[in-house]
Amino acid sequence: MHLWDTHDIHNQVDELRDYHLLQSDPALQDALRRVGAQAWWPQLDAYAQTLGQPATWALAEQANRHGPQLQRFDARGRLDERVDFHPAWHGLLALYRQQGLVGLPFDTAQPGRFSAWAAGFYLHGQVEQGTLCPATMTTAAIPLLRREPALWAQVQAGLFSRSHDPRDVPLAEKTALWVGMGMTEKQGGSDVRANTTTATPLGTGGRGGAYRLRGHKWFFSAPTSDAHLVVARVAPDDGIGCFWVPRWRPDGTRNAIRILQLKDKLGNRSNASSEVEFQDAWGLLIGEVGRGIPTILEMASQTRLNCVLGSAAMLRTATVQALAYARQRQAFGQSLATHGLMRSVLVDLALESEAAMTLGMRLAQAFEHDAQPLERSWKRILTPAAKFWVCKRAIPCVAEAMEVLGGNGYVETSVMPRLLREAPVNSIWEGAGNIMCLDVL
Repeated sequence: MHLWDTHDIHNQVDELRDYHLLQSDPALQDALRRVGAQAWWPQLDAYAQTLGQPATWALAEQANRHGPQLQRFDARGRLDERVDFHPAWHGLLALYRQQGLVGLPFDTAQPGRFSAWAAGFYLHGQVEQGTLCPATMTTAAIPLLRREPALWAQVQAGLFSRSHDPRDVPLAEKTALWVGMGMTEKQGGSDVRANTTTATPLGTGGRGGAYRLRGHKWFFSAPTSDAHLVVARVAPDDGIGCFWVPRWRPDGTRNAIRILQLKDKLGNRSNASSEVEFQDAWGLLIGEVGRGIPTILEMASQTRLNCVLGSAAMLRTATVQALAYARQRQAFGQSLATHGLMRSVLVDLALESEAAMTLGMRLAQAFEHDAQPLERSWKRILTPAAKFWVCKRAIPCVAEAMEVLGGNGYVETSVMPRLLREAPVNSIWEGAGNIMCLDVL
């Protein structure tokens, strides 16, 4: 030993960064077998292997360490409103898109499709969570857009695309599309009926008609999406409508959506959430005037399922890291995992993680079999109930898993701080706890 080498490094355990996410998860395998989703097994198996590789974990770390940056003006003062992302963000979106997961629940009638999609979403969320935001909203928008034949003809190929197109160009030039949402306003929050954004018809108006939108959105995610579904009050009768608001107008000019700021969030750092103003932005009415809230809440039902799966994914990662660490770290002459109290903690984490995943996968089944009255009722009641429970439980469970790693789990070089910052978002997004309880009632 060198004179100034005061210690040898031993009994230090690296976090797990190279493992197969599906082959190491017999509970998820069983869930897929129960619903007959074997047709997607090879694809999910390959994706799980890619996700578990150190290079993919590195992408997740980079995308969250180097979050999006808003560039409102170019070098000569012209309004630009460009949001710059680290290349890792686009790399992760490309990985997800290549699996066909964005359109999987709706581009086939094959049994088990919702479960296969849920499994792919759950696997991706174990490594990186922010990229699931645009993925969630895009998938959830598809059923709404399919009911608008003229618009659907323009966007179907882009929504079902398996290639990621990061360019900020008009819809007609894009090979793949991402869709966002704009509901929340500063004075209303979950109370969408308090929204003040207005939509005025540019012609005769009505379903499929063009409108001019004026107002603001306090949370607008993700601002670089190719289009957003937005709720606004329709003049002159004041009924609330749902609108398709693209980033670019059909004439090829930038739509009048001013990005005021990007939100400095606790977690979800890789993803851009913004505050915007509509300065006579152009939009198309989706559905009927007066049905805007039920229309957007239909989309929210799907996104709430994604919240359940996303929280279950974080729970799984936290549990896996705690188990791997406790099995290797020595304390008082034996591995942590063999101590009685620690075993109790690990068993509780494992049970809660498996239960959250199983509930999420069962809920996905109900979405697939929505035409059956019992399944439709199960979906209607259990979606908000599952979101309430799983998303809230993820927060203390991730904190418990961090404690297993001790001080090593509390430093930013660990994945645990990112998980702990990320965990509250699903409990808040798409309706916090009291909203979910009211929804069940």
